[in-house]
Amino acid sequence: MKKLILPALLPFSQAVAEVDFAHQVAPVLKEHCAKCHMDTAKKGGFSMNTRESLLEGSENGPVVEPGNADDSLLIESVLSDDKTERMPPKGPRVPADQVEVLKKWIDEGMKWEPGFTFGKLAYEPPLKPRRPELPPVVDGREHPVDRILDRHFAENKITRPEPLGDAAFIRRLTLDLTGLLPEPEAVDAFVADKSPDKRAKLIEATLARDTDYAEHWLSFWNDLLRNDYQGTGYIDGGRRQITKWLYQSLVSNKPYDQFARELLAPPNDESRGFIDGIQWRGRVNASQVREIQFSQSISQTFLGLNMKCASCHDSFVDRWKLDEAYGLAAIYAEKPLEIARCDVPTGRMAKPGWIFPELGEVDANAPRPERLKQLAGLMTHPENGRFTRTIVNRLWHRLMGRGIVHPVDAMDTEPWNADLLDYLAVRFADDGYDLKKALAFIASSRAYQSQSVVTKESDDPALFRGPLAKRMSAEQFVDAVWSLTGTAPAKTAPGVPRVIPNPGGQLEARWIWSEANASASAPAGHTIALGTEVVLPAAPSSARAVFIADNSASIFVNGKPVVQEPPGSEAPNPRSIELKHLRPGKNSIIVVARNGGDSPNPAGFIFQAKLVLPGADPVVVASGPSWKWTATLPDANGRFASAPGDWQDAALVANQNTWDSFASGLADGLNTGGGPMVRAALVPSDLLMRALGRPNREQIVSMRPDNITTLEAIDLANGELLAGLLRKGAATWHATKAPAGELVDTLFMRAVGRRPTAAEKSALVAELGANPSAQAVEDLLWMVLLLPEFQFVR
Repeated sequence: MKKLILPALLPFSQAVAEVDFAHQVAPVLKEHCAKCHMDTAKKGGFSMNTRESLLEGSENGPVVEPGNADDSLLIESVLSDDKTERMPPKGPRVPADQVEVLKKWIDEGMKWEPGFTFGKLAYEPPLKPRRPELPPVVDGREHPVDRILDRHFAENKITRPEPLGDAAFIRRLTLDLTGLLPEPEAVDAFVADKSPDKRAKLIEATLARDTDYAEHWLSFWNDLLRNDYQGTGYIDGGRRQITKWLYQSLVSNKPYDQFARELLAPPNDESRGFIDGIQWRGRVNASQVREIQFSQSISQTFLGLNMKCASCHDSFVDRWKLDEAYGLAAIYAEKPLEIARCDVPTGRMAKPGWIFPELGEVDANAPRPERLKQLAGLMTHPENGRFTRTIVNRLWHRLMGRGIVHPVDAMDTEPWNADLLDYLAVRFADDGYDLKKALAFIASSRAYQSQSVVTKESDDPALFRGPLAKRMSAEQFVDAVWSLTGTAPAKTAPGVPRVIPNPGGQLEARWIWSEANASASAPAGHTIALGTEVVLPAAPSSARAVFIADNSASIFVNGKPVVQEPPGSEAPNPRSIELKHLRPGKNSIIVVARNGGDSPNPAGFIFQAKLVLPGADPVVVASGPSWKWTATLPDANGRFASAPGDWQDAALVANQNTWDSFASGLADGLNTGGGPMVRAALVPSDLLMRALGRPNREQIVSMRPDNITTLEAIDLANGELLAGLLRKGAATWHATKAPAGELVDTLFMRAVGRRPTAAEKSALVAELGANPSAQAVEDLLWMVLLLPEFQFVR
């Protein structure tokens, strides 16, 4: 197995920005082409109202060739000197600089503002909520989402997608709701469970993992609220984090209407970074001052509206006006705000105003805190259906791969199913603006629990056919790599809080060995096996353990290694670990404990684990007299060739009080520093995460790119950061000395949630050899991580 080596990219001599359709292309087309080819005018059978009509061409054939301006009749006609062919036929010619803009736009593929038309807008989203009537139940599919979609499938002659299998479902759900790969034991237990309501229970249990949920959705909200841990403005005070407030809001599942109000009218400084935006250095365009950033940000985040165009001039792409954008900005402004058009002052002053006066108005004469409070009340007004539709559309996009309105920040455009959008929105409000309930409601539908569909080029992308496979986000991918390789960082970014579920509490464990006097003296190199069993009603949602071995220990759970300390005579150190491989039913924990040194010296071992179970009290496993010991040692995987016949009760070592001083604070490892793995969402972005699409968050990002870039392909093939993680992980896996077949089985289960096929396993074992080298294990890791099955949430 060899890593794919891609050729290096030739450097660009100059970075060239893409043409801006709204500000550069639309004004040119409107000025020179509107009279004959826009709105109701269709001279020569040619309409330019939409991108689709532009591509349809005229009676004589195609007019533009996306990606090839030189072969486009539009450019040829604009440049022609022939009076019978030139466009426009009368009046001034199109200036040369504007022709170059059109040529560049065509060469770049003719990107068009979603939902924009030069004709009269045929759709205006309703403001108030609407409670649609549900269609009849079909084939026993009673879930409201399925009732609406079954009618949609029938009306559009779309075949209903096939159900998703259990193993694929738990992987999809766990990644979608927590951003983490499911543990193999959890997959096996879920597949084996015959309960008819097991999927509903899994959804509930997964959303009950408050910390995992919060640390996954933190990335979504950081993107949407322009929040980060470093970058422009944070050093010089021109920008402030809202991380502590945001993290706590997600952990506590703060109702979304309250969440929005605290962002729009901050009760304290912890949440005000969003509305304050970024104080850019030096002079900036009038459309980028803090007041206008406020107008743009609140419109995009909470209403899915693009106010950027209207921040310069009356929008070319929707109905929003310059005065409306400035009206929102003036609500935030601390002093009178002059309106500027295209960065030129107009001499007119902005009046604070809300864009939907049907719901009420903001008192322009009120102090700023009161104006913001009034704005927050109007934004979250029960009759503001746009507020609820926008957030449920974002959640649908995250779970299904495409919005009901798509792109999700084009909420002025028509949804592919208004009944579905409205039903989700009113139910969300009925449920108390509970984000988790909204996610659970969508996830409990047969639609979500269907196989992902592959669309054909001829398919209308706006018509829902089933869930789409989603590429892992940068944070999901990196979390998965860290989990597989044990290379997660030890600390979060400065100022990033964490809430550790079910803190460790008091230390109940006792020091043990084979003999009580071992605390005074035991032979150098003395090695014993210690063991216990624990019966669990379900697989733990999290499991942490702390231990001290004088001098070293290897710990195995159910015949699989968890940690292996090398033999040595170093002073014993407290360790905190994730206790993996636990499953429902009986579990075996085996410890191979070794005394170090060159001559007799004290020996002892102490261990405590806290196992968090869904919907039940935590289980504590603590070393003590209930443990057993044997002189018979297991193999490198903690397995005995045959059951030892000399198991005996472990002895509490003498002088427990003295030894306990060495374990002071050990239980803290179950509480703070020894909590769950530090997640990628909690640390600053690095080159790998940037290549994978994590934005710098200087602008709001509601949808990350879903197409792979050349830079990403290079990093996934041989990037140094990823290579370093896999090299370290391979060394750890190699140290377990697991047989090749077991290694392949384990990696497949942990990475893709299934065991390899017979053909896959046979080929990989043959390639790895009987005793895989560290390099061979590293190559195996590369291979697994490059599988589309790993990189996609299917």
